Amino acid sequence: MSMRRSILSTALSLSVLSTATPALADEAAFAACLSGLRAEAAAKGVSRTTFDAHAAGLAPDMAVLGFLDAQPEFITPIWDYMAGLVDEERVADGRAMLAEWRAVLARVEAEYAVDAATVVAVWGVESNYGRNFGSRPLLTSLSTLSCFGRRQAFFRGEFFTTLKIIQDGHVAPERLTGSWAGAFGHTQFMPSTFMRLAVDFDGDGRRDLVDSVPDALASTANFLKRAGWRSDQPWGFEVSLPRGFDTAGAGRRNKQPMSEWAARGVRRVDGSPLPAGATPVGLLLPAGQPGPAFLVTRNFDALYSYNAAESYGLAIAHLSDRLRGAGSFVTAWPTDDPGLSRAERRELQQLLIERGHDIGAADGMIGARTREALKLEQLRLGLTADGRAGQRALVALRAQAGRQ
Repeated sequence: MSMRRSILSTALSLSVLSTATPALADEAAFAACLSGLRAEAAAKGVSRTTFDAHAAGLAPDMAVLGFLDAQPEFITPIWDYMAGLVDEERVADGRAMLAEWRAVLARVEAEYAVDAATVVAVWGVESNYGRNFGSRPLLTSLSTLSCFGRRQAFFRGEFFTTLKIIQDGHVAPERLTGSWAGAFGHTQFMPSTFMRLAVDFDGDGRRDLVDSVPDALASTANFLKRAGWRSDQPWGFEVSLPRGFDTAGAGRRNKQPMSEWAARGVRRVDGSPLPAGATPVGLLLPAGQPGPAFLVTRNFDALYSYNAAESYGLAIAHLSDRLRGAGSFVTAWPTDDPGLSRAERRELQQLLIERGHDIGAADGMIGARTREALKLEQLRLGLTADGRAGQRALVALRAQAGRQ
């Protein structure tokens, strides 16, 4: 082909692409991107055979781009986030899992020095004890994020690593479904985390977080151990602050000796003195000074490193305490409209369904249809029509239905 014909051909292609529908343009850009990733994948240890076999037929899932800046850990009020993640259902289920997997968990604790309640709490928060892995095919999500949106370099690394997991025979490709960002399995490891820290604890020669609970539990303990978990410390505990306490030094990272906080009048929430010693702890105020306050150790940092959100770390920490028999936080969250448990969310949805709203099943997942239906009912009930699924709306709907 002559240079002139080549230029004309390229110009024609670009012209067709510019006038194509957005979906067709996305698919064309995606195909071009995948073609460019083929050589890079080979440099990362993915064979061309593996790449071609599993990249063929991929189509972009542009919906995942909307999740990049909408993670619940960062946009959901802490009282809603905690109410849904640490409820009586999850506590009861977690205690059942502690009993069912007692022998495996004892081996895990002996090997990695991470207690069973903490490991099971991660399991409960991450996948509801294996019930919710996520339904998005990893290769689709990660290839899309490799080609569109921000952080493409990061997601390309995860995409290539997923191909290596398949290539090495650890998990079958059809079993690799998970979150929009690529986390998968019982305890939702990212592919790169899997490669670094997953272990074969059941002895079958594969590291499998999808179909092997022992592998998942041991891998989670290995993650926490490598993140600095210390078996001789708690994650932290709730405290009370003296009146007029200066919170300028608050923050998980700004750790001071336990004795320093004691000298400033900080006490455990039941009024007892802080433990003696110089253990470094930071003051965590997830809802500001009016809400619950916590002194947290380096073990909290290990939990935080699992998902880089303090609300997430606190959910695991609190659930682990509940699994050990502790109660709820003593200090109330600073809100006049507390969050709903999953059972209460299902109840609210059922009340909306009974009032004629087509919102699908009462599954406890508060999506767009539930929020829109709730706004209509809030208007009718004289409440602020914000679609918020909180205690105020639930109590009002119960009253209307004669269920006090």
